[in-house]
Amino acid sequence: MKSSRRGFLKTATVAGAGAFTGGFISGCKPKQPESNLAMILESAKKPHTQAFNMSGYAAPALPLVRVGLIGLGDRGSGAVQRLSYIEGVDIRALGDLRQAAVEGSQRYLERIGRPAAQEFYGDEIIWKNLVELTDLDLIYICTPWVWHTPMAVYAMEHGKHVVCEVPIARTIDEAWQLIETSEKTKKHCMMLENCCYDFFEMLTLNMARQGMFGDIVHGEGAYIHNLMGDNFKKPIDDRQSDGAYTGMWRLKENAERNGNLYPTHGLGPICQIMNINRGDKMEYLTSMSTDDFIMGKRAGELAAGDEFYAPFADRTYRGNMNSTLVRTNLGRTIMIQHDVSSVRPYSRLHVVSGTSGAALKYPEPSRIALGHNWLRENELKDVWDKFTPEIIKRVGEMARKVGGHGGMDFIMDWRMIDCLRNGLPLDQNVYDGALWSSVGPLSEWSVANRSQSIDVPDFTGGSWKTNQPHGINLETGGTTKVIEVTEAEEEMQMKIS
Repeated sequence: MKSSRRGFLKTATVAGAGAFTGGFISGCKPKQPESNLAMILESAKKPHTQAFNMSGYAAPALPLVRVGLIGLGDRGSGAVQRLSYIEGVDIRALGDLRQAAVEGSQRYLERIGRPAAQEFYGDEIIWKNLVELTDLDLIYICTPWVWHTPMAVYAMEHGKHVVCEVPIARTIDEAWQLIETSEKTKKHCMMLENCCYDFFEMLTLNMARQGMFGDIVHGEGAYIHNLMGDNFKKPIDDRQSDGAYTGMWRLKENAERNGNLYPTHGLGPICQIMNINRGDKMEYLTSMSTDDFIMGKRAGELAAGDEFYAPFADRTYRGNMNSTLVRTNLGRTIMIQHDVSSVRPYSRLHVVSGTSGAALKYPEPSRIALGHNWLRENELKDVWDKFTPEIIKRVGEMARKVGGHGGMDFIMDWRMIDCLRNGLPLDQNVYDGALWSSVGPLSEWSVANRSQSIDVPDFTGGSWKTNQPHGINLETGGTTKVIEVTEAEEEMQMKIS
């Protein structure tokens, strides 16, 4: 199905979607925190009675997983390529505002000898047409944040499982929509938190499960990544992404919201180690942001030489560094930081502190202590040999060849497909995605209220007390094969990564 672009480009809604990849958010302007604070507080207090517990839920097995992808920018086109190496995946539909993006992924499928997928582009509701196809099992969403929840809800309502890039919700109301829809439809809704599948994070998760750190006391996570170049990189034109954020959608998020807007990369792995939603839960958080010392100044400098940037020169931008603290029901603490504008080396922190040991990923090389001192290199090698989980042993080498942030993207995709094909619960469920994403709006409220604490909703409706941790050692499943990567393909994938 193909359609003209005319209707798509003239509507305000699609301006928010921005190619499903990059977004002109002008028509979907987020509410200012000042007008949204009462709504955040009210939504956070909403009681929830589970209609059905999606934690541990195993949907009927799908030996062949028929996939439709929405959003074919850097993330979406990479997903097409990673999925093509996994047994039992049939990519049947490709959707994006930009015809060129759809055709680019279509050419890739042709080049590797896969059947052509149906194409969807150019109309303001074309992504709905994709979702409504009757021969799809899974919708894979890689669009700007503003579209994550609407697309995920629509897909579940039309009988599809959903996996979606981070964050899966921008508001507390959206988080509740996802939960209520997933429980009602009994369709999986998994946030694609790839950092949960990085090699060191998986190692420390297995070590924590084996009791090597003792009782976990404290954890830290972060997204410290200087994105100034990408955030201020203007698009080539209204219809074409230049590899950054088309229509400046991510810069506009930073201009209209003040808090931890991107918490899940650092938070997800720590929550899994602490068994949050599966024996423990977040109780409340408090958040503080610095002033902006960088983004507004840069916008002014750019506007002086290019009128394109004039609308960005009079904005108040979020504080450069946000620090959010969470206390859990069992008395643990978590610190999450967010900074995409300071001149600092990349870091997700990933600090695990327990009564018997600790781990620290950044600055690399990563370190582990089982006692008061960091392990020496030969001792650390022994730990890797002993505690690397089965999932890494099974597909880790191939993941490095296929690529995707060093391989963690591929491990995530392979594990998700393997669970669907074997009728197993997914590692992350709708409650995890909703909770981890909710730190964004909750932190906005706290920042705007002089760092007052705010209760974190119990999205599980009390089932956190009995939900069981997910397995990582492939006690079941693990049967999905990986298609061998040729040397030429490995070189191509490394360029993509």
